[in-house]
Amino acid sequence: MSGLDDAIAALAAGKVIIITGDRLRGGDIDFAIAARHVTMEAINFMASHGRGLICLAMGPDRAVRLGIGLLNPGAERQSGRPFGRSIEARRGVTTGISAADRAETVRVAASPQAAGDDLVSPGHVFPLIAARGGIVDRPAAAEAAIELCRLADAGDMAVICSIMRDDGEMARIDDLDALIRRENMAVADIGDMLERAR
Repeated sequence: MSGLDDAIAALAAGKVIIITGDRLRGGDIDFAIAARHVTMEAINFMASHGRGLICLAMGPDRAVRLGIGLLNPGAERQSGRPFGRSIEARRGVTTGISAADRAETVRVAASPQAAGDDLVSPGHVFPLIAARGGIVDRPAAAEAAIELCRLADAGDMAVICSIMRDDGEMARIDDLDALIRRENMAVADIGDMLERAR
């Protein structure tokens, strides 16, 4: 599968997709799944095949409700990566790092009833606080994943993971041809999303 409509359908069905076209990270690509659909198997897939940092993308209003602020809200020594403090579910996890524990942390944070008291820090899930204006303000994977989830009626939070090759270099889409075919994965490009938004 390929294209935005296929990616939206895949997210609605609880599947992992690939996002390309991140203009702030030199073309790095990411796996993404709607946070409400996350499973231990999806986290393990991302950790095994992505090998990057597994992050929970959310909008600023959700971050406020969960008591998560930007690690570096100022202008000095700024990387431009909108990380919040790392989190863990207060209950229902052991060491926090297993695929099952990280999936549980995501489920707790993504619950419509979730509040700051349901989470502790530091943890093994890394929030990314998206720009309020979405991909128009910041054409990056976190914003794209959230917007695609909304279009899929799959909530307003997404789990994303950057993808590395076996040799440790950052992957490009051509490196993933075999995986895409084998897993029948949908691919969404941020440039296509911006074109559609216009």
